[in-house]
Amino acid sequence: MPLALDDFPSSAAFDAIQASLSASPADRKAAIKSGNGIFAFTLKNNGKEESWHIDLKETGTVGRGVAPEGKKAAVTLVLNDAEFQKLVAGKANAQKLFMSGKLKVKGDVMKATKLDPILKKAQAQAPQSKL
Repeated sequence: MPLALDDFPSSAAFDAIQASLSASPADRKAAIKSGNGIFAFTLKNNGKEESWHIDLKETGTVGRGVAPEGKKAAVTLVLNDAEFQKLVAGKANAQKLFMSGKLKVKGDVMKATKLDPILKKAQAQAPQSKL
């Protein structure tokens, strides 16, 4: 079941992240080891809000909602859909988005820095037209 939603064009990135984590068991294991946490994303677009998570604590999977059932995210990144699209496409820098107030981080801010390699891997796998 695709994770993308029509109201959130950048949500296709979550399918690309899932594909990159599923491509190789060794890559998934390495991502879990380096991430060691559950990362939540809350995207906003046209007055709507939706959340996804990347479980890099146990399963190495991506899903809808802020965390898998019964679990809690270590960090939640809140930003609008367009900014997330730029971030995943490599056209925006998370630190600059944070400093300008376009990216809000709730929870363990240092944990958020562990996401960069995961996003870069998804960039490499996803066709740029979809992001």
